[in-house]
Amino acid sequence: MVTVGIPRALLFYQYYPMWKAFFEKLGAEVVVSPPTNKSILNSGVMRGVQDTCLPVKVFFGHIIALVGKCDLIFVPAVTSLGKKSYNCSKLIGLPNMARALVPESPPFLAPEIDCEKGRYNFYRNIYAVGRYFTSNPFKLKKAVEEGWVSNLNYRNKMSDEKITPLQAIDGKLSTDVGPSSFTVAVIAHPYIIYDEYVSHQLISRLQKMEVKVVTAEMVPQEELDVATRRAVGVPHWLFESEIIGAGEYYLETGVDGIIIVAAFGCGPDSMMLSVVEHRARESEIPLLPLSVDEHSSEGGLLTRLEAFLDMVKRRKRVCV
Repeated sequence: MVTVGIPRALLFYQYYPMWKAFFEKLGAEVVVSPPTNKSILNSGVMRGVQDTCLPVKVFFGHIIALVGKCDLIFVPAVTSLGKKSYNCSKLIGLPNMARALVPESPPFLAPEIDCEKGRYNFYRNIYAVGRYFTSNPFKLKKAVEEGWVSNLNYRNKMSDEKITPLQAIDGKLSTDVGPSSFTVAVIAHPYIIYDEYVSHQLISRLQKMEVKVVTAEMVPQEELDVATRRAVGVPHWLFESEIIGAGEYYLETGVDGIIIVAAFGCGPDSMMLSVVEHRARESEIPLLPLSVDEHSSEGGLLTRLEAFLDMVKRRKRVCV
């Protein structure tokens, strides 16, 4: 049986159930790299060039962790998922970067995902991946359908049950909070806040402090898209809805505070998060910006987090 490795980084938290269903339907065994740890981070940092952001460095570390454990590694080049809406250049060139920086890795399955080039190009690239496992077009079609249904179920489960990807995939993190808790929206890309090593367990820390945490995944995609268009018109960056859309949605529906988290030096994030910061100031909602890189301190994050929550508590008491 052919084994396909999937790095537990970047788009993993958005699409893993779909990828798993697709490959398993084709008869492959899916192997996932372990959760990020110090060894994985350090190995990725050693391979990444100076201008590479932390999430991409972590991705390289996860590829290295899969070496010797699988026959192929799935690294899609996701360029665009919507009209005139594009991904970060580093994610578009991810397969080429990975081949150059991790030459000892197994061969990559690296389809180009670019909806700007039309439906035919999209399905041709997906079917090209499927032909590694079978030449039966009906089996390929069934695998694509299985993957799509799994993706819809995954997204609906998170928005309907108000849970995070970690809960939907692994059953991690409790949402039980005390009756005196308040609500904080955590706005960031999933590959930052759901990687517990990179985020220093931000969400689980908040929940242990009896804070009700809400995220973009808990909102139906249609409502995120509407909120994004209301805030900035036509989105130009891929996954803009999970930053601007989520921020706009929670500012309108009402939260006690917002925490935004970005990777240090990320150009697209700095532009998107500035929109959320501006809207939060207009709405007079407390906001805590956090930046993470390989040098981020857990103690520093915890100090800022505790100070922010104390401010939110005092503000809520005054308002009541």
